[in-house]
Amino acid sequence: MLDYFDLEADLGEEERMIRDTAREFVEEKVRPDIGEHWIEGTFPKDLIPEMGEMGFYAPNLEGYGSPNVSERAYGILMQELEACDSGLRSMASVQGALVMYPIHAYGSEAQKDHWLPKLGNGEAVGCFGLTEPEHGSNPSAMETHAEEGDEGYILNGAKTWITNSPLADVAVVWARDRTDPDEPVRGFLVETDRDGVSTNKIDEKLSLRASVTGEIGLNDVYVPEENVLPDVQGMKGPLSCLTQARFGIAWGAVGAARDCFETARQYAKDRDQFGGPIGRFQLQQDKLAEMATQITLAQLLVYRLTDLKERGDMRPQHVSMAKRNNVRMARNQSRIAREILGGNGITADYSPMRHMANIETVYTYEGTHDIHTLILGEDLTGLQAYQ
Repeated sequence: MLDYFDLEADLGEEERMIRDTAREFVEEKVRPDIGEHWIEGTFPKDLIPEMGEMGFYAPNLEGYGSPNVSERAYGILMQELEACDSGLRSMASVQGALVMYPIHAYGSEAQKDHWLPKLGNGEAVGCFGLTEPEHGSNPSAMETHAEEGDEGYILNGAKTWITNSPLADVAVVWARDRTDPDEPVRGFLVETDRDGVSTNKIDEKLSLRASVTGEIGLNDVYVPEENVLPDVQGMKGPLSCLTQARFGIAWGAVGAARDCFETARQYAKDRDQFGGPIGRFQLQQDKLAEMATQITLAQLLVYRLTDLKERGDMRPQHVSMAKRNNVRMARNQSRIAREILGGNGITADYSPMRHMANIETVYTYEGTHDIHTLILGEDLTGLQAYQ
């Protein structure tokens, strides 16, 4: 895989092992059938427990069965999974960063003991309920609410575009607490088999098809007090989870772009036209040189971002810049790779057009490209462009 500045030469033994293990898993177990799953709109559910056994869910957490690997090892894992398909990385990213992380960071000991081992080994699947039908980029305007009931809460509302929801055993649902005068946002662990919960699948997607996406409907759902995340209130809770997930996305986008590059480079060397490989032509070499440069810049960005995260200096705005830049980069380079493949590039036999379609979703979720632009603009000027 492209590593023009030999960044992986500095990986530690554990990081190399995780890279090689993930790469071998993808090549042997996922890549042969991922094009068919994408066409059919299915996720290889049989791999969920195997991914858990291999430690692919939140391996950077400490305790409760998690191996507590380095942040760089975690990023490399996300990179290798998304080199196969964004849907594969999304499943692992949601399970780890958006479900296990908030339980680990804000949950009670009983919640951690019950859920983290099950989620970590793939015995249980989780999802993250924040986005609503009328409130995507403005989650603080959420309408889902909780009212105090008999030793617990009654939840009502709807969430949408929820990765894993039709497969999930538990949902981390963010809702307004109407029993509080200021209505702060609280996190609730909602088992999906509770009365009043529905998790309908969203069909006919044209992007991220090898990922199961759905809704969460909450109709007078009773949740006991012990299911409330006790150590967080307000938007800090869901936004801190998104920061963790966006970190993985910034790495994952590099993986998708590298896969596109390698596919296009090999094709340019193999495809014979006008008496030789098309890779000898200046136009194709220009495209490959620019692809390699842009991917390398994105690699350098996530390696530096990871250094900041490891030493505790990473800010959410750093993650916004990395997510914004690297996903845009992958979006552009996947298109160029598809160009190099010509007509063959529109088939599922090659990965670039599948990546190109998937990245449209990644460009939009976890904070749209435009929203991250405004986050950076506010940080740079001190002036907020949105309320």
